[in-house]
Amino acid sequence: MSAWEISLGASDEWYTPRYIFDALGCAFLMDVAAPIGGGPHVPASHWLTASDDCLAQDWHGMVWMNPPFGGRNGLIPWLDRFFSHGNGIALTPDRTSAPWWQDANRRCDATLFVAGKIKFERPDGSVGKSPGTGTTLFAVGAGAVSALLRAETRGLGTVMERMAA
Repeated sequence: MSAWEISLGASDEWYTPRYIFDALGCAFLMDVAAPIGGGPHVPASHWLTASDDCLAQDWHGMVWMNPPFGGRNGLIPWLDRFFSHGNGIALTPDRTSAPWWQDANRRCDATLFVAGKIKFERPDGSVGKSPGTGTTLFAVGAGAVSALLRAETRGLGTVMERMAA
């Protein structure tokens, strides 16, 4: 059973709203955790869905990753794969005290704390209720960091960059 299948049963299909991508102002080569039916707002050339066993596929170029949020520690395999790929932006819940979040924050090149709570969209276009937590965007790679900094200037949130050791 793939990590997607483990997480999939614990969550519904939700799309990242277009304004997030407008603020980032970039295109992605791949959406590596696309909702079934594709993510209509994700500016990507290729999409991997649950039927593709996303974590086992080759990832190329700058990726967008909004993985399934279900299950305790269900994000860990996704984040491990994301950081081993080393180029892209990952959207996660803003759980700053969770060990997986702390690890991701140490491994990324920049973190954007999204201002306000993102109301994700259902496949039919309806907007969900305000979630119980905020959202973090983790960036790895120069292009991804530039996108987070651009999003900050456009009011999406506040960026924290890693300092060189």
